[in-house]
Amino acid sequence: MFFDQVKIYVKGGDGGDGCVAFRREKWVPFGGPSGGHGGAGGNVYLVVDHNLNTLIHFRKRVHFKAQAGNRGSSKKQQGKSGEDWLVPVPPGTMVYDADSGEFLADLIEEGQRMLVAKGGRGGRGNAAFASPTNQAPRLAEHGEPGQERWLRLELKLIADVGIIGLPNAGKSTLLSVVSAARPKIADYPFTTLQPNLGVVIMDGYRSFVLADVPGLIEGASEGAGLGHQFLRHVERTRLLIHLLNGAATDPLADYDAGAW
Repeated sequence: MFFDQVKIYVKGGDGGDGCVAFRREKWVPFGGPSGGHGGAGGNVYLVVDHNLNTLIHFRKRVHFKAQAGNRGSSKKQQGKSGEDWLVPVPPGTMVYDADSGEFLADLIEEGQRMLVAKGGRGGRGNAAFASPTNQAPRLAEHGEPGQERWLRLELKLIADVGIIGLPNAGKSTLLSVVSAARPKIADYPFTTLQPNLGVVIMDGYRSFVLADVPGLIEGASEGAGLGHQFLRHVERTRLLIHLLNGAATDPLADYDAGAW
């Protein structure tokens, strides 16, 4: 199955607690409070990785939590901040808030990064609360919790040219001939179940990306066959090639049926 929609949970790391401590060295006449701040929690980012072309890697893992910040310590030492979590996604990933449906971002460029869950702020240690009227504060703050949310990711493949047409029109065969892609091809009737991408080299240094989109049949808008969910993958293409089977009984009728 082609994974082009998925729901994931992301959570920023919780901030570390502040520390309550006092300096008591005999050579420090006015030691006072020395509790350090807690470290900030890590953030969760979505990062575009051009080596991916589906969301299949989310099949077994959908929860992503960044590392929490460490607690502060004495001598005004701040706790270590939590490490960020980088979640790779393929180019063309559209990000939505799963609860509100709000559109958040369209991730296209290689290396593009989006903050989706911010880590919590670290709590202040008691050294931050010292004042002329309160020279020995015995309080510190807890770290703030990290942001958490459910996201809906939707993939729209990015290609320069898309091949459309009825099932068994020869789309996969054309893709395999002009590129190094190796989609399933057989001498019996069947239809492509997932989009395939191939890079076509034109003259040694120029190239373009060609996409083979699963074929539609009559009644697809009502759910027949694979439905029309894969049409999202032709929205980004600059050019569409409508491929017809010249050996069909009525190629023009096939053109009319597939001219969506």
